[in-house]
Amino acid sequence: MGETTARPAVAPAPEAEAVAGPRTRDGGALGGGGGLPRARAFGAERAFRALTVAAGTAVLVIIAAIAVFLVAKAVPALRANTENFWTYEGWSPNDPAPKFGIGTLAFGTVLSSALALLIAVPVALGIALYLSHYAPRRLGTALGFLIDLLAAVPSVVFGLWGRDVFVHPVRDFSAWLNQHFGWLPIFGGDGPFGRSIMLGSLVLAIMVLPIVTSLSREVFLQTPTANEEAALALGATRWEMIRTAVLPYGRPGVVAAVMLGLGRALGETIALAMTLGITFGISFNLITNGGNTVAANIANAFGEANATGRGALIASGLVLFAITLIVNITARAIIHRRREFTESAA
Repeated sequence: MGETTARPAVAPAPEAEAVAGPRTRDGGALGGGGGLPRARAFGAERAFRALTVAAGTAVLVIIAAIAVFLVAKAVPALRANTENFWTYEGWSPNDPAPKFGIGTLAFGTVLSSALALLIAVPVALGIALYLSHYAPRRLGTALGFLIDLLAAVPSVVFGLWGRDVFVHPVRDFSAWLNQHFGWLPIFGGDGPFGRSIMLGSLVLAIMVLPIVTSLSREVFLQTPTANEEAALALGATRWEMIRTAVLPYGRPGVVAAVMLGLGRALGETIALAMTLGITFGISFNLITNGGNTVAANIANAFGEANATGRGALIASGLVLFAITLIVNITARAIIHRRREFTESAA
């Protein structure tokens, strides 16, 4: 019997492969040789780029439309106002001679938001560091999930809880502060205590806490492992490693989280409407009944407002819109400057 000789496989010519282009797993052309697949890829890329540009432009158009609407509705009320809109501390836009000003509302908005951040940010960063670098993985995941659920609680629930439950310990604490530190202007006064800037700021801090905690935790978890291991290899303790490797790397993200929490605090409505004393007047006292914000005043006064009153409320909303826009622009500038510094140092 004759032996059958296996024919050697013939390799394709390089010229043919170059002409055909690279192949996919099922034998189809990848686009190197044919112009149709590559043209389809370029077409899809152009379509995606146009879609993203249109989406970004639509956001800018919507923001501009909101600003134009607020200005158009606010101008008649501002013309009818008989007092200085920026310095007058009262709010009587429904009178025959309308008198209203934004000074008290803007002051209360900024004060309550700043105090809420002063309380919430250190606690949020501590929780975020514990969940990301100290707690066991399972415990950290479970606690992180619970903190994220806290952000889903509606504002009205926080407001009702603050007004009916939390007001009692805050009132007792305010009386204690007034008794021992009443010589300080922020803790002075003769009462009554309870529904005050302190109560509203504490409730607001609890509402802001999950936002700052969740974002900071995600930022800290993204720290390169090589940076952490390098610090530990040089003999640093865990806290020294966090201070030298984790915090500098996550600083832009923490700034963004804090600014996002500030935006959340500036626009809060129902919770502050239920926990503040709703008075007009600029005062740094934190424990006596009083205080008001732009959003809370809109919620409380809109139902009884006439045409001029609604225009006045819209004018105050325009000021809040400008404050929020300034906060966001400042945050973006800080983050961009920090990123440039980090990239130049690298």
